[in-house]
Amino acid sequence: MNSKVADRIATGVFIAIATIIVLVLIGLFSFILFRGVPQISWDFITTTSSTVREGGGIRDQLFNSFYILFITMLITVPLGVLGGVYMAEYAKPGKITNFIRSCIELLASLPSIVVGMFGLLIFVNSTGWGYTIIGGALALTIFNIPVMVRVSEDAIRSVPNVQKEASLALGINHWHTIKTVILPSAFPGILTGAILASGRVFGEAAALLFTAGLSTPRLDYMNWNPFSTTSPLNIFRPAETLSVHIWAVNTNGIMPDVEAIADGSSAILVLSVLFFNLTARFVGSAVHRKITASK
Repeated sequence: MNSKVADRIATGVFIAIATIIVLVLIGLFSFILFRGVPQISWDFITTTSSTVREGGGIRDQLFNSFYILFITMLITVPLGVLGGVYMAEYAKPGKITNFIRSCIELLASLPSIVVGMFGLLIFVNSTGWGYTIIGGALALTIFNIPVMVRVSEDAIRSVPNVQKEASLALGINHWHTIKTVILPSAFPGILTGAILASGRVFGEAAALLFTAGLSTPRLDYMNWNPFSTTSPLNIFRPAETLSVHIWAVNTNGIMPDVEAIADGSSAILVLSVLFFNLTARFVGSAVHRKITASK
C-alpha cells in the first residue's frame, strides 16, 4: 500500500467519523426539538409549575437556573482568571507547579454527583443553611473553576510574547503589563471560555439536586428585598432549576401532561445551551476582530 492510498483511506475514515458525530448531534437535537418546541408557549414560560394539576409552567425553574448561573459565574470568573494568571505568568516549572496542575486536572474530572455529595456535606449540613441557591452556586463553582483556570491560562499563553517584552522594555512592571497588555489581548479567549462554562452550569442537575433542592417556595416577583423569604433574590432559599425539574418530572411527576412538560422543558434547556455555545463563538470572534483592528 503506497502513501497516497493510505492517505485517502485515513481521510475517508476521519470524514466518516466526523459525519457520524454530526448526524448523531443533529438526530439528538431534532428529536428533542421536534417533541418539545410544540409544547412551548408564553403561558408555559410564565406560569408556575404544579405537581398534580395539568397546565403547569416553568417560570420559577427558569428564573432559578439563570439566577444560580449568575451567582456561580460571579464567583467563578474572578477566581478562574486569577488562577490562570498565576499558572501562566507566576508559577515556576517544578514539583509544586506540577502538583497544582494535577489538582486542577483532578478537580475538573470529578463527576458532578461527587461534587454534589460534597456540597451536601459542606454547604447544606455543616453550614446549617439547608438547600439554598448559594449552596448550589458554590458547588457548581468547585468543578467550574478548573475549567476557567485552564481556559484563562491557555488564552494568556496565546498572547504573542513580543507584546509582553515590549511593555517590560518600556519600564512597566510585571503586574501592570498583565493588567494593561496581556489580559486585554487574552480577553476574547477568556470570554469564550466563560460563556461555554455558563452552558455547562445551566445544564447541570446532579450537583444541584443535593445542594439547591427539589422545591421552590412561592415567590413574589415584585419583592426585590434579598432578605425576604418570598423574594426571588433571596440566596438562602431552595431553588429547583430547569434541569432538576426535568429529572423530577420524569421520575416523580403525576401530572396528566407530564410528558408534554418534560418535552417542553427539555427543548428550552437545549435551546439555552445552544444559545450559550453560539454566543461564545460569535462574541469571541467579534471581540477578537475589534482588538486586532485597534492595534
